[in-house]
Amino acid sequence: MKDSGPGAANLDNVVIVLDRPKDVVNVAGVVRVMMNMGLSRLRLVSPDDFDTYRIGGIAHRSEELTGAAETFETLQDALSDVVLSVATSARPRTDQRNYVRPREIAPRIVEGTASGLVALVFGREDRGLTNEGLDLCQSVAIVPTAAEYPSLNLAQACLVLCYEIHLAGSEETPLPRGKRDQGPATQKDLEEMYSALHRGLSRIDFFKGDRHPESVMRLLRTILSRAEPDLREARLVRAMGFEMERYFDREGAESEPDT
Repeated sequence: MKDSGPGAANLDNVVIVLDRPKDVVNVAGVVRVMMNMGLSRLRLVSPDDFDTYRIGGIAHRSEELTGAAETFETLQDALSDVVLSVATSARPRTDQRNYVRPREIAPRIVEGTASGLVALVFGREDRGLTNEGLDLCQSVAIVPTAAEYPSLNLAQACLVLCYEIHLAGSEETPLPRGKRDQGPATQKDLEEMYSALHRGLSRIDFFKGDRHPESVMRLLRTILSRAEPDLREARLVRAMGFEMERYFDREGAESEPDT
């Protein structure tokens, strides 16, 4: 994957390291997260089970990623060539360490990928990383959770870290637009909308008592401006004003006596 510019993450240099994972289903969950977030380098330290066929049944089309996965005897070996290692833990330990939040460490991880491999290290599901494993890492990321349920499962923790890296290291991906999207409304479109609303509200005798037209329309402008209507939405509101006018025009025409 090519670097897309200053501050962009070279995701080929992000390595997910699983230290002695016990359940192949959890490994498959991590593989699925990696595919979602555009990561491709997986290292496993003495896994209890690493069945690529079973993983493929959970994380579909993952054969290329799992086929390239590396296995090591020790965590120290798995981290020997990385320039930055970030551990994960559900809670602070007794010893003082460089504890960080995922959002805080993500920009540093992105910066590190420009220099070499950066590792996100996850411990065994039932007991996490050992103190010796934490000693090999420069920072320890802790995901804030409810006090009653502090632990995330392996794939959840991996997703949080990878998502923050994705946000920190890539240009913001635009949200999808509906097929009927017609683009933003111009000021002319908005003024036509307000004008139609004003006329329609006048026809239903809305402006009476303390409902002064100027004050009501100013409040409507405030509300609708906050909503930032696009062209299709502005035209819908404008049509509502038109229909109020037309309704009373029709009612008036029907009530006129025949001559």
